[in-house]
Amino acid sequence: MRKSGFLLLLVIPFILVSCEDPNRPAHGPEDEIIVVADSDEFAALKSTLDSTFEKIIFTPQPEKLFNLKRVSLNNIENYQTYKNIIFIAPQNSSSKTSRFVDALIDTEKILKSASTQNSFYQEYNLWAKDQLVVILTAPDIKQIENKIIQNKDHLLSAFRNISDKRLYESLYDSKYEKRNTEGMLLKNYGWIIYVQPDFKVTINHPKENFICFKNTSSKDMGKWIFVYWIDNASPAYLNDDTIWAIRNRLTDEHYRIPGDTSCIKIAYNNCIYNEVTFNGKYALLSQGLWESSNKMEGPFVNYTFFDEKTRRVYMLDGSIYAPQYYKRNLIQQMDVILQSFKTKAELSKDKQDELLEAAD
Repeated sequence: MRKSGFLLLLVIPFILVSCEDPNRPAHGPEDEIIVVADSDEFAALKSTLDSTFEKIIFTPQPEKLFNLKRVSLNNIENYQTYKNIIFIAPQNSSSKTSRFVDALIDTEKILKSASTQNSFYQEYNLWAKDQLVVILTAPDIKQIENKIIQNKDHLLSAFRNISDKRLYESLYDSKYEKRNTEGMLLKNYGWIIYVQPDFKVTINHPKENFICFKNTSSKDMGKWIFVYWIDNASPAYLNDDTIWAIRNRLTDEHYRIPGDTSCIKIAYNNCIYNEVTFNGKYALLSQGLWESSNKMEGPFVNYTFFDEKTRRVYMLDGSIYAPQYYKRNLIQQMDVILQSFKTKAELSKDKQDELLEAAD
């Protein structure tokens, strides 16, 4: 019985690979990662996995970047087309998950197309479109734990990047894209950002190099995006103190309601910044909470970078006010829209012509 069960287990990966249509869109919650592991092995790694993927962000309520859900190998067929999957098992052990992983790695598809790094595998579109499957394996649990710790930033960014890609594809709609607004931005200012149908320009101050877009579709939720730039600038602006001072000045000047004396500023005790790459450029990513003097607050995300070709420092910023909603996914939407920003030099000639024609 053990031998026949083992042979059946070896066959399962090949059945899953051959029967599923890789063009079928992956499904499941965007912020959920399915972890396929034996219960004891998952328990041994839980704290390390939690600290890697379940990072807390404040919106202002504490929310997790991802939620981990352990499932048994026996239920893999119910989850194989989910968006985010991690398999965890030591090599050549007697556990079912270990034997499954060994067989999965041995398939021709994995060997040919998966990227490997320090004993873990990344495979995209294995059983569904825009799916990421990661296989974490090593001779024993302790070594798996060490690999997770050593590569925690890479692992987290892999899932965040594929999530951003899926989200952008769901947000982008060429049919309703406001090309006339994008064309105006390109014609007048030399850059574009994706303008959704429910956003409109609410502030346009060319002399101050400041433009703000606001979501107009909901009465109980606020979404704001602003773009600000400094001409004839230098990378010296790229430090957290300068960025926070500029943002506080801009929101204090432009985010006031007529007749309202409240001011909006960064809540410094809940703000972090990281060095990142934005469209191939060095940038500072600031993320945290804004607060007003009348006790309103919400999350924001901000990219600031220097563009050598235009000699400009650009600041791109997205804010949310949605006290009745879960905001982790909303601020991710703002982040993804900000990442659609491109200067004229980053657009093809055909794209420039299309947008400029729409602006006329």
